[in-house]
Amino acid sequence: MLDAKIIRANHQQVEEALRNRNMPGALENFLNLDEERRKLLTQVEEIKGFRNKASQEVGALKKKGQDAAELMEKVRQTGQEIKTLDEKIKEIETKLNKILLNIPNIPHESVPVGADENSNLEVRRWGEPRQFTFEPQAHWDIGPNLDVLDFERAAKLSGARFTVYKGWGARLERAIINFYLDIHTGEHGYREVFPPFMVNGECMLGTGQLPKFAEDMFKIEGREMYMVPTAEVPLTNLYREEIIDGQDLPFYMTAYTACFRAEAGSHGRDTRGLIRQHQFNKVELVKIVAADSSYDELEKLTRDAERVLQLLELPYRVMLLCTGDMGFSSAKTYDLEVWMPSYNDYKEISSCSNCEDFQARRANIRYRSARGEKLQYAHTLNGSGVAIGRTVAAILENYQQEDGSVLVPKVLRPYMGGLELIK
Repeated sequence: MLDAKIIRANHQQVEEALRNRNMPGALENFLNLDEERRKLLTQVEEIKGFRNKASQEVGALKKKGQDAAELMEKVRQTGQEIKTLDEKIKEIETKLNKILLNIPNIPHESVPVGADENSNLEVRRWGEPRQFTFEPQAHWDIGPNLDVLDFERAAKLSGARFTVYKGWGARLERAIINFYLDIHTGEHGYREVFPPFMVNGECMLGTGQLPKFAEDMFKIEGREMYMVPTAEVPLTNLYREEIIDGQDLPFYMTAYTACFRAEAGSHGRDTRGLIRQHQFNKVELVKIVAADSSYDELEKLTRDAERVLQLLELPYRVMLLCTGDMGFSSAKTYDLEVWMPSYNDYKEISSCSNCEDFQARRANIRYRSARGEKLQYAHTLNGSGVAIGRTVAAILENYQQEDGSVLVPKVLRPYMGGLELIK
């Protein structure tokens, strides 16, 4: 959530930033309501000043034994006026807060301006796409042919965009989860957390999924509970409504969770295979850091996500997202895109973002650097470390053999009981 004081003091710059995020006019009602609120506050203070002065005069009249009834009636009436104005102010503040909760974060100055993904900038590449001596298959064909992925029976159980993993497919999914967690905890210094897969509405509000993206969430009927769309939600909210000792920062956390997304509005996009599912597994990276270090931490987090793809020897590229393609809570985002032969293109497998104090302000996560120093909102970062299903898809496609079998990446073989070839 943006700071109302910053909007008020720099509204032209904020309006320009929101136009760059494809949200022109988002502040129009806010500025009008804010001006009305400030006028009412001034009015209340003036009436309170009159009431205080009149109350003193009532006391003085009574002390002298004089009639104070008329003045007391005026004091009573001012009390009612104040109550009425306070109710109006509260109503306006509710509207202002609703507007703030639906306004996205302001892009960092280094983010390129653009309307959509066509304006994203490539930062770097790693690895070369494999040149096949045969016609490569898509993972949605390879998996069923090897009987390790079953889309038809998953549809019978749950409908479209679900997958049943079987045999070595299930083992591969589990192997990747453990491999990612081992690398991020053992090499990169993250603390492993195993959070609940259901969270309350306050958590979803804190990280920015609510209220704007309610239709993308799976809500538990009859309860204010949601299935997690990503482990970013429970990990960030671990410190909701807390004051952290600044000496303890930074916090590095990683977690495996299943993730659940309704994917509203994505009809027709990547509907085949494992790329866009209602339920999928992911290892997430979350950082809570001091404000002055968050952009260094973003670069480190992105490199941590890249490292597992390098160890798997999967070609990828890093894209800096433009203003019109970033997530709601992000101030700056790098996407990692893995090479997928079936698309003859790169597909997103991780998104690494610095949210600055946007989420911390919503979730009230603060820290104090030293005793006596002013409280500050922490900066929060998150990134996929990385998506498991998309990793399986990338392995099946990039490691496929002409006879339909699939080589197991060397780093995963110890997790697969030494298996070298899925056939």
